[in-house]
Amino acid sequence: MANTTASSQTEASTTARSTVPGEFAFIPPMPRSIEETGLSLAFLADLSLKILYNAGYLTGGQLAERLRLPYTGVTEVVLEFLKREQLVEVLGAKGVGEQAYQYALTARGRDRAREALDRSQYAGPAPVPLPAYAAAMRRQSHKGTRVTPRLMRQALGHLVLNDRVFHKIGPAINSGTSIFLYGPPGNGKTSIAEAIGHRVFQGGIYIPYAVEVGGFVIKVFDEVNHEPLPNQRPGQTGVLKTPADARWIAIRRPFIVSGGELTLEMLDLAWNEVSRYYEAPLQMKANGGVFLIDDFGRQQVRPRDLLNRWIVPLEKGVDYLTLHTGQKFEIPFETLILFSTNLNPRDLVDEAFLRRIRHKIEIPDPTPAEFREIFRRECQARGIPYDDQALVYLLQEWYVKRRRPLRAVHARDLLSHIQDIASYFNVPPALSKELIDRACEAYFVEMGGPSPAAPSPKPSGAS
Repeated sequence: MANTTASSQTEASTTARSTVPGEFAFIPPMPRSIEETGLSLAFLADLSLKILYNAGYLTGGQLAERLRLPYTGVTEVVLEFLKREQLVEVLGAKGVGEQAYQYALTARGRDRAREALDRSQYAGPAPVPLPAYAAAMRRQSHKGTRVTPRLMRQALGHLVLNDRVFHKIGPAINSGTSIFLYGPPGNGKTSIAEAIGHRVFQGGIYIPYAVEVGGFVIKVFDEVNHEPLPNQRPGQTGVLKTPADARWIAIRRPFIVSGGELTLEMLDLAWNEVSRYYEAPLQMKANGGVFLIDDFGRQQVRPRDLLNRWIVPLEKGVDYLTLHTGQKFEIPFETLILFSTNLNPRDLVDEAFLRRIRHKIEIPDPTPAEFREIFRRECQARGIPYDDQALVYLLQEWYVKRRRPLRAVHARDLLSHIQDIASYFNVPPALSKELIDRACEAYFVEMGGPSPAAPSPKPSGAS
């Protein structure tokens, strides 16, 4: 086994970091004028009208917060324009200073807002222009992450892996391209991918709430897939809390997972006919982090077609998306992509396709010694007294005699069954023969042949 067994859960949490806490490879500068936002005054005016239409009335400061733009030099200029055009009016003040003036739409402003909403119902933080997004993603690339054996032991110390597998994963991560994990089910492929995503690729990056392309808005920040960093408020970053563009949000490096539900449509821009703005595809949301395609080969789309979709991004480091108007544009592809499957790779795609995936790593069945360590750890985690003789009985009766292969996941699942059965019979969970037999009968499916003799009605000591 690899020397990963000595690392505790606490040690595993202090793993490889791509950035030091409080430091970022990129800090979006606060815009001080309309020009520095990269957006037109007309675009910001329409966005402000939609926000005011939905809210009823807002102070200048509140509108600036909704736009995620500074009041001075930006929002105040937009409001001056709207007042000149007689689209908003001042209702009063809720404090001292121009930021406290309350604004509401005029009748003309409501008509203009409805026209803007007909074009797009997006009324969130002001987007950033595409060139700014592309430059930021390249500066925050996951390829800046470098791991060593020491850091890998910290990151994967909670897993039991043999040296051969363990020392293949680190170079694959350092390649920053693509990894293909394959092997029998239940041996930890997904757990390895999760460790890479959560324990290796730590630190933070900035992503925009939305991106503007050709006058259309693409929503990037996703509350489900993106985890905002704690103690980071809009417009602040780093230890010194220096001003930053609040149209960007600090998040942990993304780890996005898609399984059998993945379709080719999910890798393209999603246009909503009702809201009339776009949702970013999964690989765009994963920029700067890890994108795991789990259960590869079980999607409704053919594996060949799915791999075809990744040829250009994997080779060129860019992806191409298309608006419904036909306009095509380029975005960075700064994502470590992981494929995980329990199917035979040669049954999925041919050698030419596999060659395009940089690193292929087989995750085999555990050896008896590795299974023993996994079983011991699971017992310790659940407070079940470990017994070597009980494990010997389990292996002999339920694996050797039945020619059943060992799977890493079996230890966790069988001990869960033992806990369930012990709870039902109101006895302490233990590695007794009775509980082991009951757990195995409940867990394993015997494919043909006579069933083993039924155990006694209840474990000894049950009440």
